[in-house]
Amino acid sequence: MSPSPDADLLAPAARLCVDAGQLGPPTLKRLSGGKNNRVFLLTLVDSPPLILKSYFRHAQDPRDRLGAEWSFLNFVWSRGVRCVPEPLALDRMQQLGLYGFVEGNTLAEGEITASHVEAAAAFICDINAESRLRGVLEPGSEACFSISDHLRRVDRRVERLGTLDSEAPHAEEAAALVAEELTPSWQQVRTGILDACDRAGLATEAPIPEREIIASPSDFGFHNAIWHNKRGLSFLDFEYAGLDDPAKLAGDFFNCPEVPTPGEHFGLFVDAVSRGLQLSDAACARMYMLRDVYRIKWACIVLNDFLPDHDARRRFANQGDRIARCSAQLKKAAALIAKTASA
Repeated sequence: MSPSPDADLLAPAARLCVDAGQLGPPTLKRLSGGKNNRVFLLTLVDSPPLILKSYFRHAQDPRDRLGAEWSFLNFVWSRGVRCVPEPLALDRMQQLGLYGFVEGNTLAEGEITASHVEAAAAFICDINAESRLRGVLEPGSEACFSISDHLRRVDRRVERLGTLDSEAPHAEEAAALVAEELTPSWQQVRTGILDACDRAGLATEAPIPEREIIASPSDFGFHNAIWHNKRGLSFLDFEYAGLDDPAKLAGDFFNCPEVPTPGEHFGLFVDAVSRGLQLSDAACARMYMLRDVYRIKWACIVLNDFLPDHDARRRFANQGDRIARCSAQLKKAAALIAKTASA
């Protein structure tokens, strides 16, 4: 019988346990759900379970996911906020991180209430209370520090979708969706933003005020949160975290389609974050103005499954059958574009 393909992680996992003061031979059980990494439940004799994460790296996607998550979790723990996993040990050479296990269940679509959204806003305010500690965190992945940054990020994503993998399942349908719906919708949204800025006398290249830059979890949403009846909400997965514009945070929080945040709570979230962080009226207005930008951005993200290098990430994380995945992603992208058109 051939060894498990994850068996080579046992030795480095044992070393990380020693570094974290946890002794005994570990056992690993692969968990489902990771999109850019492999996640394992690590158990030791007479000790609480831990989480081991093996992070994806690729020549065409060299982002330091381990470094971003490790830095952000240490930052959050330094603020006394405990509704995230505890960072315990890391191995940069092997791209491994060892974390505390957080018990709970993912909320399903339809279960998310205003109270859950308020708890998410409170988390953002708690980690940004008092000094924002600028020197501790690096900019997040695709961080935006001007209105032009937001537009350029989506420009690049739309442009990338011009090079779809012709061998991908449903490739012709995806190409038609990009050419006939996504691209025209993006041009309309982009033109609307530029016209609104021109009317308001806003320079799109002007940097947003430093006081409005926040520590952001980045890929923030209920797909990366778990609920426990006693502890409430906890938040997971900070591979893209860092300093960023709260408008990007709000746009991502309400447009990630995996476990959608109900759109009717957008104003509640914006008001809570703006009030808690004492943001300006301009920052609040920017969150509303850029909302459609993030609908298009997320339509692009879900269509990434039709890009050749993206499939390598999914296979690394064991994301299952590509035919079914691509079919589902087409429907999600079309729904996001439709929301933009009807806004």
